[in-house]
Amino acid sequence: MKSILIKNGWIIDGTGSGGFDGHVRIQGDKIEAVAKTNGDLPVADETIDAAGHVVAPGFIDMHSHSDWALPLADHDICLSPLLEQGVTTVVGGNCGFSPAPFTAKTRKVMGMDHFNLMIDKPLDYQWTTMADFLDRVDQARPLLNMAELAGHGTIRLACADTRRGAMPEHERAVCLDALRESLDAGACGLSFGLGYDPGMYSPADEIDVFCRVAAEAGKPVTVHLKALSRISPTYPVTYLKPHNVRALKEMLDAARRTGVRLQVSHLIFAGRRSWPTAETCLNMIADARKQGVDVMFDAFPYTCGNTTINVVLPYWFLAGLPEAAHDKWMRARLRTEMAVGFGLLGFSFSDFQLMDAAVNEWQELNGYRLPDIAAKWNTTPFDAMLRLSRETRGQAMVLFHKYSGEPGREQALDAVLADDACLFETDAIIHFRGHPNPATLGAFPKILGRYVRDRKLFSMENAVRRMTGASAERFGIRDRGVLARGKKADVVIFDPAVVDETAPRDPAPAGKPKGIAQVFINGVQVVNNGDYISGIRAGEVIRV
Repeated sequence: MKSILIKNGWIIDGTGSGGFDGHVRIQGDKIEAVAKTNGDLPVADETIDAAGHVVAPGFIDMHSHSDWALPLADHDICLSPLLEQGVTTVVGGNCGFSPAPFTAKTRKVMGMDHFNLMIDKPLDYQWTTMADFLDRVDQARPLLNMAELAGHGTIRLACADTRRGAMPEHERAVCLDALRESLDAGACGLSFGLGYDPGMYSPADEIDVFCRVAAEAGKPVTVHLKALSRISPTYPVTYLKPHNVRALKEMLDAARRTGVRLQVSHLIFAGRRSWPTAETCLNMIADARKQGVDVMFDAFPYTCGNTTINVVLPYWFLAGLPEAAHDKWMRARLRTEMAVGFGLLGFSFSDFQLMDAAVNEWQELNGYRLPDIAAKWNTTPFDAMLRLSRETRGQAMVLFHKYSGEPGREQALDAVLADDACLFETDAIIHFRGHPNPATLGAFPKILGRYVRDRKLFSMENAVRRMTGASAERFGIRDRGVLARGKKADVVIFDPAVVDETAPRDPAPAGKPKGIAQVFINGVQVVNNGDYISGIRAGEVIRV
């Protein structure tokens, strides 16, 4: 087994403890020693001088959608930017949708369009159970480590005939058995996507029984809340209090009733008029933690996030497609409702930026905002949006802006990221083509550069802990996340004086991050001088 000595580095071990001058010795796929510099150094087959650099555990993207790409033979093409920003482990299966369990019923009930949003190359779905899927990823020689959540939405689609609303008892029992089987196979927890079909229609008692199964297994629940903004399609217009506050309260109450460990996914405040609710939501979480509820949340350091072109279309219009797109009265009603809704939320068509046009002939439009696309087509932004929706069957992906702030007004985002209950993520849907979510390339370097070094919003040790050890602990990953003897050798070396994102300049996408020097996964070097070493795949499936 090859040995590697990383010497003269500033060791930040992922526990939150203060850093120190020292060395890390790797033997095979494990860390053999972490020690302060004191006298003679141990010998090794290879020595790396990390003078002027931080040596830290590999970063954990604890809210990822990369699991959809990992079964593909060429997934390194689209996922290597994660390595180049220091990510060594992803937690997949988020927002209620994991690639498994997957059955013939899934295809019949849902069709494939929904799942095709996650990855822009066809998957063969030659698996049925979670165990099958994890084995398949192992066989694909994953680029990086993967832990997987079992998706509530996926389980319902695979196991229940009832598409929406309360399931009969026998269907619920089948779903719960599938969840138990997935958790027993090594899934690290359960995820809900309560802002999406079918999760948005699930009653509270269904959410509770799923939570109880996860709690019995000692595993967490993650949740994409029913609403992320002050108003939403999820709750009646007559409900006058902020919808996102209600959605958060419902899940905090579920955690109180069931005792489950709760992770609120991507705590964002969508639209300018939702930003003032950040303080209320953070206080609710803090109060729940004081009362003994085991709740944390996660966030990305951007004021935009990936979603679909149909995200703002109301249910009545979606249900009438494709005819609705050509009906002048339905279009007129939609135009009026969107104008009112945008006004109430604080959005505009300029906040839609095309990520992936989903059809080859429109790829040159990727990176442009809707008004720019409308100008190219000599039409209005409203009509351009409907054309994109109609002709891509809702498959076009967009970056939606004004999430928790905008340039120069990021107080809500700052408050979220600075909270010690916040862990860090990318939430990036990564395609082989298109304009990438900037988090795909730079989320973790941006936190270390902008928020730690430049703005001193929190310490380097605190940031690294929330990127590594705290995330591993949250999901019960016991062999990674900290630099300590016997742990798996997932290591990142970066220059704290340089590390940062390379920000996008519309319509040009973000570039490679700065300051990431070397990355190791399971003792194998996968990044050198900031570049992925082509062909190297050293990841493992993490079964919890």
